Amino acid sequence: MSSQDSQRLATIALTGRVLGVLYHQGPASQDAAPLYAALADPDWAGQWPVQSSELAEVAQRMADALNSQQEPLNEAWQRLFIGPFALPAAPWGSVYLDKENVLFGDSMLELRQWMRDNGIAHLSEQNEPDDHIGILLMLAAWLAEQDNQRCVDELLAWHLLPWAGRFVELFIQRADHPFYEGLGELTRLTLANWREGLLIPVAAKELYYPNSR
Repeated sequence: MSSQDSQRLATIALTGRVLGVLYHQGPASQDAAPLYAALADPDWAGQWPVQSSELAEVAQRMADALNSQQEPLNEAWQRLFIGPFALPAAPWGSVYLDKENVLFGDSMLELRQWMRDNGIAHLSEQNEPDDHIGILLMLAAWLAEQDNQRCVDELLAWHLLPWAGRFVELFIQRADHPFYEGLGELTRLTLANWREGLLIPVAAKELYYPNSR
């Protein structure tokens, strides 16, 4: 493996782990709380492996939100990822890829078959779909940590990137909280970098969410 490939996997490992936890675990959780504390200082932008001219502004917006009296983070996270009302941007792939916008749709079953074929166990102990944006980001990070470049590329090209752009777009538009709007922008910049390094093309899949019928 070339040094460039190793650096790419290291970037995916770090950024995927951070973003995945922020999307999948509440702000008060054991894994997420230290990340929120670190993001309260915008200087983290200088250490982020994916650099962009927009990054400093995004980091400052996220830090300002964490240091202000905005909607409490726990409440915002509950509203965005748990409910009880309809979520502003569904975080599961099959909602975008299935005509009926359902959980546990065919695309999620294809993901699980791919995981079985590659000896990958479920990352979540709960009975939830494996195509949650946070779970897939953490799975990409884990595969990168194993130096499994083939599986990283297949996961991204077949199971994450075909729908993640639509999710991020909706998430930024509808989050209604400056920290999470910034998180969406950070994800957009990071996934664009991941896509640039792919060795296989991203699968072209029709997207059905928001409902276009």
